[in-house]
Amino acid sequence: MAVSSTVFEKKITVVPEHLDALAHVNNVVYVQFLQDIAGMHWDSLVNATLKDKVIWVVRKHTIEYMGQAFLDDELLIRTWTGENTAVSWNRHYEIIRLSDHKKIISASSVWVMLDKQTGRPAKIDAALLSLFS
Repeated sequence: MAVSSTVFEKKITVVPEHLDALAHVNNVVYVQFLQDIAGMHWDSLVNATLKDKVIWVVRKHTIEYMGQAFLDDELLIRTWTGENTAVSWNRHYEIIRLSDHKKIISASSVWVMLDKQTGRPAKIDAALLSLFS
C-alpha cells in the first residue's frame, strides 16, 4: 500500500461553458476536472511505452461539494495518489477557489488499471508505484 507524497496541481479559470442553469460550475464539469487532472498527473510521470500498454478506468468517485465556483473564478485543482491494491489505486483531489482560499471540492476515486490488449486488470508493480512516491 503506497501513499504518494507528490501532489500535482493545475490552475483553471471558470468559463461560460462550465456553468449550469444556476450560473455556477455544473457538477458534471467538476467530475471532468477530476478526470482531466488525473490524466495530466499520469502523463507527467509515465513514459510512452507504459501509456501504450495500459489504460485506467474509474470504479468509484466520491465527491463532497463544499462550495460553489462562478464565472471567472480561478480554481486550484490538486491530486495525489493514495492506497493501492494489486490492480486498483485510490486517487485524492481537492479544488480550492483562489479568491478566498476556500476548499470547494474534496473528492476521491478508485481507479483500476487495465491491459489495453486484453481489457483485463493489470498488476500495479513496484516500479509504477515508485514513479508516484
